[in-house]
Amino acid sequence: MNPAETRDRSSPVKVLVTKIGLDGHDRGSRIVAAFLRDAGMEVIYTPPWQSVDQVVSMAMQEDVDLIGVSSLATDHLIVPDLMSALREAGLGHVRVLLGGIVPRPEHEMLHEAGVSRIFGPGSGREEIVAASHELAAQARAAAPAL
Repeated sequence: MNPAETRDRSSPVKVLVTKIGLDGHDRGSRIVAAFLRDAGMEVIYTPPWQSVDQVVSMAMQEDVDLIGVSSLATDHLIVPDLMSALREAGLGHVRVLLGGIVPRPEHEMLHEAGVSRIFGPGSGREEIVAASHELAAQARAAAPAL
C-alpha cells in the first residue's frame, strides 16, 4: 500500500534531506537535518551522491511533504531535472527547498523550475524551520485527495 493512502495529514512534517550529484560536502545538510528534527519534524536523511531517480523514489516511498537539497559544488544545476521527475511521478505537490552555495544569477532559473525557497550561507535556523512549516502546509493542501 502506498504510504500516502494511510498517512494522517495532521502528523509531523516529513522532510527528505539529501544531496544529489557528485557533491560530497554533507556537513551543512547534516546540521539542517538535525535542527529540523529538533523542531519536531520527521527527517529522512540520505548520504551524499543520490541520483534524481533515487530521490524521487524515496520521496514517494516515504510520502514526504518537503525535499531539502544541499548543494556546495554546482549540483543545484541538477535540481530542475529533479523538479521534472517529481511532476512526472505525480509528486508535483512536494515542495523543494535548496540550500548552500547557489549563485544569485541562478535563482530565477531554479524558481522557474519549481524550487520553493533557496537558502544561502547565513540563513538562520528559525527562518528555515518557519519556511519548512509553511511549505509543508502548502504541500499538504495541494496533495491529491486520498
